[in-house]
Amino acid sequence: MDWSTDFSGKSAFVTGAGGGMGLAAATNLLQAGADVTLFDLKEAPDELPKGARYVQGDVSDNAAVAAAIGAQAEAAGRLDYLINAAGVLWFENDRSAVDMDLDVWDRVFAINLKSVVHTVRHAVPLMKQSGGGAMVHISTIQCLRGDTQPQDAYQASKAGMVALSKSVAIQFAADNIRSNVIFPGPTLTPMQQRWRDDPAKGEMIADYVPLKRLGTPQDMANACLFLLSNAAAFVTGTELTVDGGMTAMP
Repeated sequence: MDWSTDFSGKSAFVTGAGGGMGLAAATNLLQAGADVTLFDLKEAPDELPKGARYVQGDVSDNAAVAAAIGAQAEAAGRLDYLINAAGVLWFENDRSAVDMDLDVWDRVFAINLKSVVHTVRHAVPLMKQSGGGAMVHISTIQCLRGDTQPQDAYQASKAGMVALSKSVAIQFAADNIRSNVIFPGPTLTPMQQRWRDDPAKGEMIADYVPLKRLGTPQDMANACLFLLSNAAAFVTGTELTVDGGMTAMP
């Protein structure tokens, strides 16, 4: 059986699903037969997939996350999968930790990292009831290196996601709950609208990638579905780099 289409009867909760990677992954899960709630602060996208539940809410609001995850489990009768795709990259305000506004630091951490605490703490008990489950948290290759034009809150919060994922993976392995991270490389999503506004800049970045193109939301969705699937049943507590070869370069 093709693992990528074997999600019927399963239930998923996806944050950051109003566009980009989250929307692509949620759409693929729905097409593969899963029951899915898409959660995002933005209004529902025009291309909202048929059969989706869309909940507009703030991932940094613990009560809102708890209610939405609980509603998904009640509606589907179970919870099997969690994808944390929510995140912010505030170029104009996120800079070096030496001189950035610490209120910005705190807000970025609330959205990018504390939100993962919110989803995990409410998903784990429900996954236990379902006999196990799998989580995928979307980080970035930027948390693996420094930058002369830093976005320190973004990078540090996404690095924290990796440590939390590893801890969750070990804590709940005996409950058949897996937790993994994806490291996307440069990907053309709404977060990187600047590359659409300046195609020459996007082409320059793409030329730097060994595979000579930018990543797409579908590339990341493919990785998500693999890590959620039974094909990855022996994969937990690790990171899958999906960057066209960038981090393999000297």
